[in-house]
This record gives sequence, structure tokens and C-alpha cells, in this order.
Amino acid sequence: MHPFTEIHPFKPELIAARKQAKHLCQQLNALRADQTKARKPIYQQLFGQVSSAYIEPNFFCDYGSNIFLGEKFYANHNCVILDCAEVRIGDRVMFGPGVQIYATTHPIDPVERATGKEFSAAVTIGDDCWIGGGAIILAGVTIGNGSVIGAGSVVTKDIPAGVVALGNPCRVIKSVND
Repeated sequence: MHPFTEIHPFKPELIAARKQAKHLCQQLNALRADQTKARKPIYQQLFGQVSSAYIEPNFFCDYGSNIFLGEKFYANHNCVILDCAEVRIGDRVMFGPGVQIYATTHPIDPVERATGKEFSAAVTIGDDCWIGGGAIILAGVTIGNGSVIGAGSVVTKDIPAGVVALGNPCRVIKSVND
């Protein structure tokens, strides 16, 4: 698990960055399916790193600039990445529909939560992973190379390389080679 950092989301520069990301997401989501070349310049403006990716509509993120995508990334419909911290996704990673990554969380104490304070921690997904539809990956999680996360799983802790993991909470059930 990555360490958590306190963030204050109502700083003017963060508000402006989120507005810019929302604008770019709206542009991306408005493109027709055959407008593949029009996606690349939006990807390059939105993401911290991208080379070859295809993201189905609708896609939403907080900042975009904290998202680093490896080669041949694919996200199916309705992907949400709350990137208050870095989200690093390796090469040849595929997301099923409705995958959500939350690199942010809030204080448990209601008085502290009412201050608007948030906490964030990086999320890392290794190369050659497949994240099943409806999976949710929480702040601070690392998923090792070549792992598969079952549909509908809630990933609360690190998942090692080369395994199939599923459930709520997500847990390893076997090696990918079994």
C-alpha cells in the first residue's frame, strides 16, 4: 500500500485543474466512434502520459494529469478514475465496463470530514493486467503484472503478480497458470 497524503481540494489551482479535466472529458465523450484520430490530441492534453490508448465513452476523471497510461491501454464504457494522486497503468492493460479507480478517500471522523479534507494515495496497475467490469480499485493499491481482477471486485489491498483475484474484499483465488 502506498502512503496517504493530505490534500485540500478547494485550492483555486485544483478547482481550475478539475474544470479543465471535465472540459476535456466532455470533448472526448462527445466524439463519434469513428473519430479515432480526434481522440489522440485530447488524450495528450488530458493525461500525464499516453501513447496508444482507446477509451470508450463515457470516461471521467478528476485531473487527468495524474494518470500515466502504458502502451495499448483499453478502457471499456463508463470508466471513472479519481486521480487526486498518481494512477499508473502499465502496458497492454484492459478494463471492462464500469471500472473505477479511487486514488482518494475521506476522513472517517465526521467533524474532520466536514472540513473538506481528503487523503490520496497512488494506484499502480502492472503490465498485462485485465480488470473485470465493475471492479473498484481503492487508494494506495498496487496490482502486480499479469494479474486478473474479477468483475465486481473491490480491491482494498495490494494484489501480487500473476494471480486471479476477486470478491469483496478482493482476494487471490489462484495463479493465472492454474
